[in-house]
Amino acid sequence: MNDTNSDYPIKREASFREWSPSIHYAQFQRMATGALPRRRLYDFELLYVCHGAAATTMNGNRYVIEAGQLIFLPSGVYHQNEVISEPDARFLGIHFDFFDELDIQTEADMIVNESVLAPDKFAQEAVSSAFLPLSSRTIYTPPLPCVQMMERIVEEFTYRPAGYELACKGLMLDVLVQLCRTHPFQALTETSPHDAKLIDLMSQIEETPAKDWSNKIIAEHLMLSADHTAKLFKRFAGMPPSEFVQSVRHREARRLLRESDISIEAVGEGVGYPDIHYFSRIFRRLEGITATDYRKLSRIL
Repeated sequence: MNDTNSDYPIKREASFREWSPSIHYAQFQRMATGALPRRRLYDFELLYVCHGAAATTMNGNRYVIEAGQLIFLPSGVYHQNEVISEPDARFLGIHFDFFDELDIQTEADMIVNESVLAPDKFAQEAVSSAFLPLSSRTIYTPPLPCVQMMERIVEEFTYRPAGYELACKGLMLDVLVQLCRTHPFQALTETSPHDAKLIDLMSQIEETPAKDWSNKIIAEHLMLSADHTAKLFKRFAGMPPSEFVQSVRHREARRLLRESDISIEAVGEGVGYPDIHYFSRIFRRLEGITATDYRKLSRIL
């Protein structure tokens, strides 16, 4: 078996109207430290690291993926994933194809069984002249709106309300566009001193959402005026500072509600809302249901 087989992924030049992604699997996962079996896929996978760190060996290279990054695993390419943080790492995994071309019934339909190989089953990667192919890069740092859309895909796929297939398709198209758009702006991100400071500041907000992150304090961190900070922040993150802070807090609140048994009051306080009534109003406005109902729904499956 050749780990650097250039035949995969199979690329297909296609206009955007032909892109029709289908979701085969979308879940949060927690995996213990250690290496997983070497494998390849019939479909494609976005594997986003929520917490901890991982590594993937693919095409003769070993890639380390930190929290906040994702790896693009192409169809037909051998790879081996490994959790390198102790005692585990938490992931968001999405399996998909670009053209709704695979009939996936179980997890076994996504992972290649080399003893009964089906060469015609490998999914094709959509390629457009407007963007470099997604497979031309391996590691991505998706912007927050992209991460939020991936989280919504997991929720839609898990709870499967009426029309979830259409919702997943629309969300996945947006995710693919967001990832494709990171290519031309990568150089700017790496060379702009303000962007480097913004990356560091956003990481601090992600790590300590309960701190006071007012517009004034954020501007002081960057040593810029509040107006200039707001413009830079919106250009880089796609939203104003206050909206970014709120989205980080909401994402952390949802995680705590899913993964812990602490009280609703403690969840609110832990993400920066010591007033339970204010936290409850904010959560319901953003999620459409109460925090209590969200916790109940998240434990149905």
